[in-house]
Amino acid sequence: MKKILVFAAATLLLGSCGLYNKYDRPDVNTKGLIRDAVSDADTLAVSLQDTASFGNLPWRAVFTDPQLQALIEQGLEKNANLQNAALTVQMYEAMLKAAKLAFLPSITFGTNTNMGSIQTVYMDPSKTTKSYTLPLTASWTLDFFGNFLSQKRSTQMKLLGYKDYQMAVRAQVIGGVANAYYTLLMLDEHLRIANDMAAMAKETWEMMQLQYNLGRARSTAVQSAEVAYLSTQTQANDIRRQIRSTENALSLLIGQAGQQIPRTTLAEQSLPTEFAVGVGIALLKNRPDVHSAEMTLASCFHDVQTARSQFYPTITIGATGAFSNVNGTVNPGKMLTNFFASLVQPIFARGALIANLKVSKLQYEQAFNNWQNTILAAGNEVSNALVNYNQYDANSKLEAQRVELLTKTVADVRKLYERSGSTYLEVLTAETQLRSAQINKVTDDFSKMQAVVSLYTALGGGGK
Repeated sequence: MKKILVFAAATLLLGSCGLYNKYDRPDVNTKGLIRDAVSDADTLAVSLQDTASFGNLPWRAVFTDPQLQALIEQGLEKNANLQNAALTVQMYEAMLKAAKLAFLPSITFGTNTNMGSIQTVYMDPSKTTKSYTLPLTASWTLDFFGNFLSQKRSTQMKLLGYKDYQMAVRAQVIGGVANAYYTLLMLDEHLRIANDMAAMAKETWEMMQLQYNLGRARSTAVQSAEVAYLSTQTQANDIRRQIRSTENALSLLIGQAGQQIPRTTLAEQSLPTEFAVGVGIALLKNRPDVHSAEMTLASCFHDVQTARSQFYPTITIGATGAFSNVNGTVNPGKMLTNFFASLVQPIFARGALIANLKVSKLQYEQAFNNWQNTILAAGNEVSNALVNYNQYDANSKLEAQRVELLTKTVADVRKLYERSGSTYLEVLTAETQLRSAQINKVTDDFSKMQAVVSLYTALGGGGK
């Protein structure tokens, strides 16, 4: 045993350099990761003190609508994908516990015989003797070359990665519920506009019928007004269908059967208008998917260490003990002990060890590429959300001006038509333009809300 341990120590000093290395994050350039939302050429200039990222806010501070908060809480409690992510984390916690226990000795009882068995041996033809053996074996594989250590570290990184995945799913649930809720508010507003336009179109139709009866309008004007009225009813029905479909989708997201969703109105929503995005490097910490990709990279790093350790000997020491009466010759029985040590050095494994090491290195390179790409994608998502918010906010203000002007235009044209100062076509055109501007205004407001949700998620939102 002494010779084996001396050989093992020499081998350790000569060949195990680097087997115990811990993962160290590779260099990554995050300069210019987030583009400026206004400038077409420059990247966003943020100070190192701008670390109070919008994504770090608790979700209740971002989504203040009480009805929406109740839906998000239900989603976080009952969403099936989030529940499965939590179960996956529990599975890897159990695997990590097993990896830690691999460092301890293995103890077995009754390996080579049935405990309490009775054997009959004919030592003398005139009588029989009874023998028994109660064996106990303990063995310990020494982790001189970091095989168990690297496997444990790899499992730790995977566990951290799945915890990040759980947080990513959580952020997706929060963002998904918020987007579906805001979609319902938008559709409610579209339905209100469609109903208002239907009432206005019906009034125009009746007014043209009166003008036709008085001989002041053609029958085609009456027919066109009726067609416009029927069109508004069709649009209202289509919006009701979309509302029902969105309610069903949101119900599934929060783990309940499809049903009506309680909600407020679009006008009652209050979302942040000032956003701190933080420095680009903050995405490496805040974004769960970015951190998960890095944990996959770290796990692959330790898998390479494990593959390298398999080229080195496996050293096992142990002892066996048995309480036995030695085939019936000793009564009562006595304790027999034996110590052993073994060293197994792989010499020729038909290329399996070399292939395993090469595959592990290639998997590490793949994980590195995926990590880099995830960082770039995160920067793009933040940039897109910022520019979307700014553009939709600007469009909403312009559409508000259009709605104000067109509302006055419709009123003026209708008065002129009653005095035969304009044609039916001018009335229909003005009403159609007003309806389009109102819908565009609502859609821009909704898209602005979506941009806020996207920015919050892109910055790693989903905090408690």
